[in-house]
Amino acid sequence: MSYDFDLLVLGAGSGGIACARRAAEYGAKVGIIESNRLGGTCVNRGCVPKKLMVYASHFPVHFEAAQGYGWSVGESTFNWEKMITAVNNEVTRLNGIYQRMLDNSKVQLFRGYGKFIDSHTIAIGEEKVIAQKILIAVGGKPVKPDDIPGIEYAITSDDIFHLKEQPKQMVIIGGGYIGVEFACILNGLGTQVTQVIRADKILRGFDEDIRTEIQEGMQKHGIRIVNNINEIAIEKTDTGLQVRVKGDSEETVVADTVSLAATGRKPNLENLGLENTGVEVVNEAIAVKENNQTAEAHIYAIGDCTDRINLTPVAIKEGRILADIQFGGKSGQMSYENVPSAVFSTPEGATVGLTEAEAREKYGDAVKIYRSKFRPMYYTLPDMQEKTLMKLVVDSNSDRVLGAHMVGDYAAEIIQGVAIAVNMGATKAEFDATVALHPSSAEEFVTMR
Repeated sequence: MSYDFDLLVLGAGSGGIACARRAAEYGAKVGIIESNRLGGTCVNRGCVPKKLMVYASHFPVHFEAAQGYGWSVGESTFNWEKMITAVNNEVTRLNGIYQRMLDNSKVQLFRGYGKFIDSHTIAIGEEKVIAQKILIAVGGKPVKPDDIPGIEYAITSDDIFHLKEQPKQMVIIGGGYIGVEFACILNGLGTQVTQVIRADKILRGFDEDIRTEIQEGMQKHGIRIVNNINEIAIEKTDTGLQVRVKGDSEETVVADTVSLAATGRKPNLENLGLENTGVEVVNEAIAVKENNQTAEAHIYAIGDCTDRINLTPVAIKEGRILADIQFGGKSGQMSYENVPSAVFSTPEGATVGLTEAEAREKYGDAVKIYRSKFRPMYYTLPDMQEKTLMKLVVDSNSDRVLGAHMVGDYAAEIIQGVAIAVNMGATKAEFDATVALHPSSAEEFVTMR
């Protein structure tokens, strides 16, 4: 069979582009297909624009703190349209950078939606291309639950970046990290936020101390969290949206502009034509082996469409390792242990390794917990009651640090460094032997007793 490409990538998100460019560096002839903007969810509808909005939401606290340091802070106003325009302009700039990177790598970009005709042939509109190897990197998409009456009146997390006006009152449905982050962003910008969750706490799957500390911090900053809810219904009225919730109690919450559904994402597999291949789909995600190979030996999948660890750096690493193996003649193995993650909430949270519950399930009574909670120096002069929590989970038999968790300013920046030590198998004694960097919040990780 004659092939048009050595590698054809479906999806020009972070993982797909990383793999395509790395393969091209090894001399492979590479094509990539994308129907939307380059960069995928992270660049266009996720981490990048969201983090810019997080920065915007923090300025009121900075203004307040400044007065404790002798600064005279005048009246300030916030312009939603100006912020949204600036954020979307930055996204457009990044799209141009991705385009140049593909051009410089001599990766051919196809604009359109790719669909399998057979296991080697992809149709993009009327055009058909044949590839020796194919990578599926189509990412995920937000999900609207089908058990909520009136859900058609709710927007998804993707839509928040395109709202023309700032909501005055917003109801956010869902307690995952996306819902939590947007609740904190909107609250910091002045929107009255109510977050409705089915469980008793936000951030299921995170360490319990992290969940408690972030939830209490959000409530202290003015976010109303309605928990233990098992029935939700949305009704559109002349005055806005009414969200009826029922659980431990029953009430109606008013959202004058929009109700944001932040209830998760799922792999974006519709209309891919996977039925024309031997690729297997399990629990709505593409099933892959350890080397990201599907049931079709020459077809691979990475990133959110495999629904393993749905983080941009994971997809990028998967893509590069795949290119190294398939076109660089190198060996490599993606490790899914000790992958750090962060929640850009207010207060911010970050984590790496095992939660306390996971560690106790695996190591039982050998688990020892070290915990420190304090007010950072930054907040002493303005006398603001912001707290930082740091926690180490240790196996007392080996003294190895199994997990590190933090809630507080710069948690993600600090945990990124700690993650290196945890990934290398550092012991508590080695943490203790590290000289503290004083005065800093981060020093608590090496001084906890």
